[in-house]
Amino acid sequence: MSHDSLSGIKILDFTRVLAGPLCTMMLGDMGADVIKIERPVTGDDTRGWGPPFDADGESAYFLSVNRNKYSVAADLDREADQALVRQLAADADAVVENFVPGALERRGLGAEALLRAHPRLIWCTIVGYGLADARVGYDVAVQAECGWMAITGAPDGDPMKVGVALADVIAGKDAAAAVLAALLGRERRGASAAWASRRIVISLAHSATAALVNVAQNALVTGEEPARWGNAHPNLVPYQLFHAADRPLIVAVGTDAQWRQCAIALGLDELAADATLASNAGRVAARDRVVAAVAKQVAQAPASEWVTRLGAVGVPTGMVRSVGDALGQVGASATSGVAPSVPGRVRRPPPRLDEHGASVRAHGWHACAR
Repeated sequence: MSHDSLSGIKILDFTRVLAGPLCTMMLGDMGADVIKIERPVTGDDTRGWGPPFDADGESAYFLSVNRNKYSVAADLDREADQALVRQLAADADAVVENFVPGALERRGLGAEALLRAHPRLIWCTIVGYGLADARVGYDVAVQAECGWMAITGAPDGDPMKVGVALADVIAGKDAAAAVLAALLGRERRGASAAWASRRIVISLAHSATAALVNVAQNALVTGEEPARWGNAHPNLVPYQLFHAADRPLIVAVGTDAQWRQCAIALGLDELAADATLASNAGRVAARDRVVAAVAKQVAQAPASEWVTRLGAVGVPTGMVRSVGDALGQVGASATSGVAPSVPGRVRRPPPRLDEHGASVRAHGWHACAR
C-alpha cells in the first residue's frame, strides 16, 4: 500500500481537541491534503493545553495529533470567512467537524446545505452523545457514562479512567474508517447519492460503548453486571500481571495449548498434568489455585528469563515498560509525534496558528501544492 494512497484527496477540517484532529491527521498521514480551520487568536483548544510546551511555545498535546495539516484562522461569524469556507467546501472531498450540534447551521454552514450544494462532498460529524444531545463530549465523562470506569481499576478500589483518552482515540479512528468507506463508496457509485447518505455521524459515546466488545457481551449473555478485575481477565486464566524477581510482567494464556506450554516452561508439571485444568473453563473455576501457583513460580527469577522461556514456547508475555521505553521501539519525534500507525508518512510538522492563512485565502486548495 502506498504511503500516499490518499494523494489528491482534500479534507476540510473543522475539528479541535482529540477525536477529530486524530481522524484528520490519519487521513493526512495517508496522503490527503488537510486544511484545518481554527478560531482566530486562540486556535484549537489544545494549543493552550500545557505544560509541557516545546521551544516554540506549541503544546505537546496539540503536536500529538496535528501533523500533515495546513492552518487557517477564520472567524465563522464574519461573512468573508464564511465565504472562504464555502469556497473550500466546494472543492473538498470531505468535511470533518466536531462542533456542538446546530452551531454550523446557525452560520449557514451546516451539513445539509453544503451537501445539497456539492454532490461529491462527504461530511463527517463527531459529537459526544449524538445529534440530539448538545452536551460537550469530553473523554473522561464519556468513559464514566459508557461503562469503562465501572470495569477499570482494582476490584476493591474506586472506578478508574483509562490512562489515555481512549474514547476519543477510538472515535477518531472510527471516523477515519467511516470517511475512507464513504470515499470508496463514492468512487463506486458516483456522485449521485442523496445528501443524507453522505452524512456520517460518529459519537464518542457509541464508539466507547461498542468498544466494550466482549465485556458487553458477557453482560448480555449472563444478565450480570461486569466487575472490575484489575490486571486480571474475567474469561481467561492465567491472563494477568505477575511480579518476577525484579519487575512485573504479563503472562497471557489464550489457548489450552498455550496453558500446557506455560505450565511446563514454568516448571509447574503437576498443574500441566492436571486434567481439570486442561480447559480454560477449568482454569477459570480454579482461578485462585492457578494464579497462586504461577505467581509463586514467577517470583523466583527475573522477568527477562520468563519472557525468554515463555516466548520460546509461544506463550504471550511482556514486561511492563515505561512510556519512554515503549517510544524507543517505534519512530517518534518531539515535533511530529509517534510515527503513523497506518501506512503513511510525516510530510509536514504540525502548523502554527494561521501559518497558511494568507496562501489559502489567495490560492484555495492550490496552496497545498505550493
